[in-house]
This record gives sequence, structure tokens and C-alpha cells, in this order.
Amino acid sequence: MAKKPADGEAGVKEPPVPAEEAGEAEEQETWTAHPSLEAGPSQGGGRSQRARRFRLAAWVALVLAAVVVGTSVLWVTGPPTEAELRDKAGLFGKERLRVGVKVDTPGIALQEQNGNRVFKGFDIQIAYMIAADLGYPPDKVDFLAIETEDRARMQARDDHGRSVRVDLVVATFSVTPARKQDPSVGFSTPYLYTEQSVVTRSDYQGDVTSLGQLKGRRVCTLGTSTSEGELEKATRADVTGKNLISDCVAGLRKGDYDAVTTDAALLAGFVAQFPKELRHHDIALEKTEMWAVNVGPNAALRTLVDLALYRSYADPRDQRWEQAYNAYIEPLLTANPGVSVAQAEQPCASPPPVRRWPWERSLPARECLSQ
Repeated sequence: MAKKPADGEAGVKEPPVPAEEAGEAEEQETWTAHPSLEAGPSQGGGRSQRARRFRLAAWVALVLAAVVVGTSVLWVTGPPTEAELRDKAGLFGKERLRVGVKVDTPGIALQEQNGNRVFKGFDIQIAYMIAADLGYPPDKVDFLAIETEDRARMQARDDHGRSVRVDLVVATFSVTPARKQDPSVGFSTPYLYTEQSVVTRSDYQGDVTSLGQLKGRRVCTLGTSTSEGELEKATRADVTGKNLISDCVAGLRKGDYDAVTTDAALLAGFVAQFPKELRHHDIALEKTEMWAVNVGPNAALRTLVDLALYRSYADPRDQRWEQAYNAYIEPLLTANPGVSVAQAEQPCASPPPVRRWPWERSLPARECLSQ
């Protein structure tokens, strides 16, 4: 008898499986191995689901692309960044910052008279605050004496008496419409509010409540200042204009003048220095004197200065302005009773047009009333 072929050995061949049956078997095997690819209507649903996912991914990609393009367009066409402003302002590579200040006003800006270069006062602290935000620590700031008539030209004097152009003027410079029209003047937002007042000797008879009461008197004030203009409009006093308010006060103490008039914040320090000799009078002037920083025609630098003042105003954690006021102006109030020396709050500052990255901290903007 013939031997029966073993499994897998050549022998009687099995008949071929029809194609239809082979397909069904393969399909059945596939279904068994991958239930998610079930044949029939379920398989069509899977393809539809994949199509929907593809379309959704495509839409998300398009939206993200549009956001990126839109952000890029806004970033390119928007206001400059702080770094770009520094470049435009000419600060890159500039090792020291020159600031023109008064040197004879106690409480505001006073240089010690012992031959060194120590400056103290409210204006000095404001200058340090702005300089720090510009990237200059105190040891990189040079203070130079500037007189009233030179503030618009930004021409100060160095220790050798030479004329030197400064980068900033922080020198009790009041904002006026006429000065704002001067192309050589570029005012920042104001950093202090004060008002005009009058100082006499202690033995002056009566109170001075208006400039008109100084008619016929010998009055000293700062030449080319806002006080001189107000005095001329209000009275026919015998007016003497000086470049230094300390010269006016010295003449008043000697009897050369009957009164001195200028901003109350400037006079308060002298009254505190000579309380037995001088007397401060509050006068009826509604006009507010607004001190601001002059940066000249450097628009980029003006924006940076405004940014520093805005940060100081809007950031509750930034107490540098308040510290300067408490250290130098508040002590003057006791010696000047009844006189509005200066407002105890920093003037409102609006955020300047400076571009910020999305992750940079934005400070709250407060609405400023028109001035």
C-alpha cells in the first residue's frame, strides 16, 4: 500500500480557493485582528471620522498661521520697542548721562559747598530715577549747573566754567504753551505740581494775598521765568530778574528787595533754612506750575523719559517718587504753614507708545484728566 503523505509533504493537492472566498477570509481575518477597521458601514464611518479630524487639523493650522502673520504685521508696523528707542535716542555706547540741574535751591537741587560733587534734593532724586530706567546707575550720572535762561538751550556749565550740552534738564522747568512751541524744547510728562508764591522778610507789614499788592515794591524773581511774566501782568512793581533764585533771597535778606516771587517749591527751602528771617505768603493764583524734564528735540529719549515716569506713577511697587517727596519736600511743610508747597501725589502719567512682548508685564493705565 502506498504511504499516506505527511502534513506539508507533496501529495494530493487541495483545490484552489475561489477568489471571492479568499477575499472574505482575508477580510474576516483583518476584522478579527483590528476591530476598529470593521467592514461594511462601520469602515465607512472610520474614514469619515479621519476626514473630519484632518479637516479640523487643517483649520487649526490655518488659524495659527493667520495669527502668526497678523502678529508679525502688527509687530513690524507698531510703535518701537524700548531697545529700539534706546538706539534712536543715541544711548547705545554712551557711557555717561549728563543732566542739567539747579545747584542753589535747598530741598530741590543743592550742591554742597565744600568742593565735592554731592548733589541733594527732590529734582536730583527724580533725575536718578529716570537715569536708572535709561540704564545709568548713580555713578554714571554727571550733574552740571544750569541757569534759568539756559534750560531751553540745554547748555550747562562744567567745573571749569565751560559750556556743555546736557542730555536732560531736570531743573524746575515749568511747562507753558510758548515753551512747547519752541522747537528746541521737548517736554516730558510733568513730574511735579506746584504754584507761584511770595516770600518777604518776617517784619513785612500785613499779608500778601495777590501779586497786585506788590505794586510799587522792589521785587526780585527769576529772569525769563513764568513768575516774571505773571508779576509784570499783575503789577507795576520794580522787578529785578536774576539767573539764580538764591541771589534774590540773599538780596531780600540784606534789604535790597521787599519781596521775592517764584514757585512755592523753590522758595520753601529758603524759608525752612531761615525761618526767623523769612515769611512765606500764599497768593491767589489759579495757575498750576507743572515741572517737566526737557530732552530737546530727541523724541525717542522723550518717550523713554515718559516711560520711566509712567512706571513710577502706575506701578504701586515703585515708590521712588514718593520716597523723594517724603525725603525732601515734606520736611518743608512745617516751616511753610498755610502754603501749598507742592502736591503730594505724582502727576498722572499716560502710557507712552512703546511696544511690549506678550510676556512682558504691562502696567495698568489710568485715565488722566485734560490739563
